[in-house]
Amino acid sequence: MDKSSTFDYIIIGAGAAGLMLADTMLSDDFFSGKSILLLDKDLKQSNDRTWCFWEKGKGQFDTLVHKKWNHVYFAGQKFSKRFNINPYTYKMVRGIDFYASVFHNIEASSRITFKRSEVISVEDNGHHVTVSTGNEVFSGQKAFNSIFDYKMATHQKKYPVLQQHFIGWVVKTKQSVFDIDQATYMDFSIEQKGNTRFMYVLPYASDKALIEYTLFSSDLLQKSEYEEAIKTYLLNNLGASDFEIEETEMGSIPMTCYDFQEHHSKNVRYIGTAGGWAKPSTGYTFGSTARKIPALVNHIKSGKPLDQLSFKNRFWFYDLLLLDVLHKDNANGYYIFETLFKNRSPQLIFKFLDEQTSIWEDLKYIWGCPKLPFIKALVSRLF
Repeated sequence: MDKSSTFDYIIIGAGAAGLMLADTMLSDDFFSGKSILLLDKDLKQSNDRTWCFWEKGKGQFDTLVHKKWNHVYFAGQKFSKRFNINPYTYKMVRGIDFYASVFHNIEASSRITFKRSEVISVEDNGHHVTVSTGNEVFSGQKAFNSIFDYKMATHQKKYPVLQQHFIGWVVKTKQSVFDIDQATYMDFSIEQKGNTRFMYVLPYASDKALIEYTLFSSDLLQKSEYEEAIKTYLLNNLGASDFEIEETEMGSIPMTCYDFQEHHSKNVRYIGTAGGWAKPSTGYTFGSTARKIPALVNHIKSGKPLDQLSFKNRFWFYDLLLLDVLHKDNANGYYIFETLFKNRSPQLIFKFLDEQTSIWEDLKYIWGCPKLPFIKALVSRLF
């Protein structure tokens, strides 16, 4: 194998996790003199997704934030409220801006080589990793793989696997119908149809917003069902009968507490969604990934086998109970979130979902949820 095909590190996938890892390696002197290969089948030149997160004050992605909101709106079947989320801000980063920023740094460095290739196989040979694409074979000391397949999680029955699936439209309306300082975090006032279904609205201007029809359930819908739901919401809930669709996005994020640990090896680590980094109870991945990358980089620098790093904590068990409840009774998922937002502040909810709460705050949060479904789920897990 020639020298140009041999690297110290290989990163597979140029999504949020792969690019955050690459960018962090670029800025850390430990990796100077190291060769890094980044592989992806796509050039990442389109705005194929948006990422949102909440944060106190300024953060590492502020230069990339496309829009931010100081209020969130929650609506259930019987309770709705507009919340001021201070000291938090709800922030949005567009995929295209994130890709452009990191690729600008990559192109300015000789440390990282980017190749547009689809990865066919990854093998840990004990001493090195072999990565095969359609027409090339690469060798690396360590590899980090962010390519996710649902079969990674659905081959087992111990932990339920739900999907957070959605279609979103960026629409331009003829009338001014959006509150520009309010993100609609969850609107469960829509018809539930036997699933946990809600609308998610991120206004860019009074006449422009991203609207997503989102479900937490096991199975996807026909594309037309998502689209009809968005049209109905625009007309019935916002009074917008005349609009243009400027952009579209769609996705499916795994919601599971299945431990992806068995897929890792000494020299291969799955990252991002493929590593179980999507928050199981919400599907939020961007903020979760940003918090895990520094720990991963420190682990790489320690020289320890990659499969020895674990992110499991008590919040994993809390998430497991919620998914057990949603899996068993998906039609009433709205009631859990409605009860929670009625009884607790969004500040506590955000802090808990960021896994920053104390045990006392955990108990306060949990006590704000419906009791019976979670007690049943706890008993079932314990016995």
